[in-house]
Amino acid sequence: MKFIHYLEKISGVDIYALISFGIFFLFFLAMLTWVFKTDKNKLDTISNIPLDEQES
Repeated sequence: MKFIHYLEKISGVDIYALISFGIFFLFFLAMLTWVFKTDKNKLDTISNIPLDEQES
């Protein structure tokens, strides 16, 4: 039996897809807002963190 047949037997399974899409969309919007509102100097500092402390 295929996986889709198991999903068809669950009543209200479509709400899980809508909830997961909503969570993804809200997270995406939050990250997009954070990127545009964050100071560019702070982003440069964050991007250089892996390069700052190199051991010889």
